[in-house]
Amino acid sequence: MTSSTVPTRRGEFWAGFRATLPLVVGAIPFGIIFGALGVTSGLSPMATIGMSLFVFAGSAQFIAAGLVAGQAGLSIIIFTTFIVNLRHALYSATLAPYVRNLPQKWLLPLGFWLTDESFVVVVTRYTQPDDSPYKHWYYLGSAVFMYTNWQLCTLLGVVAGQTIPDLRNWGLDFALIVTFIGMLITLITSRPLLVSAVAAGVSAVLLNGLDNKLGLIVAALLGVAAGVMAESVMPPEVNAPPETAGGVHHE
Repeated sequence: MTSSTVPTRRGEFWAGFRATLPLVVGAIPFGIIFGALGVTSGLSPMATIGMSLFVFAGSAQFIAAGLVAGQAGLSIIIFTTFIVNLRHALYSATLAPYVRNLPQKWLLPLGFWLTDESFVVVVTRYTQPDDSPYKHWYYLGSAVFMYTNWQLCTLLGVVAGQTIPDLRNWGLDFALIVTFIGMLITLITSRPLLVSAVAAGVSAVLLNGLDNKLGLIVAALLGVAAGVMAESVMPPEVNAPPETAGGVHHE
């Protein structure tokens, strides 16, 4: 959206759709691999598709499928996926000032559809200085695109997993790693953010061996702590969220 463009619901929706397209490209092989992994880990095709429909959390789905293959107990599966998805609490806290005025009919689906990819493009849109009252439609466009893509890729993966041997060993998940690196780089706009990213990255590597992926959560907390400390020494410029962000108009 440019400053000379009058914001509309449709315009914001399709702008969110377009901004998410490069990230969807990286997520495509990830979704296909999950579909294949699900049916080769002991889940039925319908259970694999149902997990994507009702859980919609890529990393948690991979871990859950692996635990099912290892015949882990239900409590272990729930606890592990909960820990892995705790990062969404950080995403939610970041977006809260922008969406606090939205009604439940918006907050519930947008909360469910929140992903790493959509968070990156949406928080970038919300922090832009224009006063568009329809930025939640931008969020919707990104989220719907990601959700639809994930379902289609899961379905393709289920079919591929039943017909192509050893699909999970093709290394296609490397595309997702590259995508996440690209997403992160665009968000590093100050020295405190750089310190936070480096601290979290180094910690994640060093703590990779912790059980139940706890290393990811500890690394995230260490990254936050490092960023806060760095900000106290070299505070970056902060753009306060516009009062209209989050949508005065809820239609």
